[in-house]
Amino acid sequence: MKIAVLGGDGFVGWPAALHLSAQGHDIHIIDNLSRRWIDTELGVQSLTPMDSIQERTRIWLSETGRRIHFHLIDIAKDYEILKSWIAEEKPEAIIHFAEQRAAPYSMKTDRHKVYTVNNNVNATHNVLSALTETGVDAHLVHLGTMGVYGYSTVGAAIPEGYLPVRLDRMDGGETEQEILYPTRPGSVYHMTKSLDQILFQFYAQNDGRRITDLHQGIVWGTHTDQTRRHEQLINRFDYDGDYGTVLNRFLIQAAIGHPLTVHGTGGQTRAFIHIQDSVRCVELALQNAPQRGDRVRIYNQMTETHRVRDLANLIAKLTGAEIAWLPNPRKEAAENDLVVKNDQFLALGLDPIRLQDGLLAEIMDVSRKYAHRVDRSRIPSVSAWTRDIEPTIERDPEGRALRSVS
Repeated sequence: MKIAVLGGDGFVGWPAALHLSAQGHDIHIIDNLSRRWIDTELGVQSLTPMDSIQERTRIWLSETGRRIHFHLIDIAKDYEILKSWIAEEKPEAIIHFAEQRAAPYSMKTDRHKVYTVNNNVNATHNVLSALTETGVDAHLVHLGTMGVYGYSTVGAAIPEGYLPVRLDRMDGGETEQEILYPTRPGSVYHMTKSLDQILFQFYAQNDGRRITDLHQGIVWGTHTDQTRRHEQLINRFDYDGDYGTVLNRFLIQAAIGHPLTVHGTGGQTRAFIHIQDSVRCVELALQNAPQRGDRVRIYNQMTETHRVRDLANLIAKLTGAEIAWLPNPRKEAAENDLVVKNDQFLALGLDPIRLQDGLLAEIMDVSRKYAHRVDRSRIPSVSAWTRDIEPTIERDPEGRALRSVS
């Protein structure tokens, strides 16, 4: 198929583009490279050195003989350019990764909140509108998040997208219908993903758009089969307090002798998936596209759940690292259970990669190799969810700042 990968220069977009290219698809990356500009804004860089997208695609062509095309388009702003591209190229599938993906970044300031909403919601709506206007019947696969449901304990497993409900009829009887499972977003980022769901529901029922929404857990790991082929194909590895995901952050902290930063009690339960499984799920979603007129197909894209403190204890046991218990900058429950149904991908043949010592050691090796690139001052999580939480944030978990003598 001819596939457009929106946001194909990003953490999940790049390995997904490589994986699908290796499967024989004609891949077109569309990206405005905003994630690289955010690195500049934050004064931090990927732990792993990243070449330009042009150089990355050149290396891929040299290694495999397969060309990945790159188009510099800001799909949240350049609607007419996007629409013209879709009309001319007529992709058979579009994979939508082109959203600002970090909850902490979305909560830093009012400016970051506004940017996240404008970028994410406009990007999604522009794609849906362009497909409808051009009449191109591309299957849209969107990377959502489990975080739209929040992290409270409800005493039941979170279903895959839809919840059956009973309603009282006017005649005294009952009727049944299925509704989107209620969202309870915990950040502006998660709120935009909740809004995406409503946009998808409307365009599927009103215009027959074929849409798959992947509610993904936290991604861990760095290598896939494709990124291992050449050092310059390596994926980005974020470790900072805004973009670094919890398990990868623990592993880089352990590698450089930094305390493992656990916020609050560490009783927050999160859903996880390895980066290799993430790209495999995208492939499975493409192979099982909905038909025109179907409702939005929703998958829970995760393979296991863990409490944050359990992960910290696991890494501490493996590495001898210390744990620093810090105030939580997020407004969330101190403890929660998370039970998630993921039957659909398992039924389609996904063989999940579980947390394994060997894979954790692999990430540690990557961390140690590039440890000289770490800016320790960027490790603390300092983006507060509310003004009331701001004064409680610990900005110096290592105690490296000079102390005044009383």
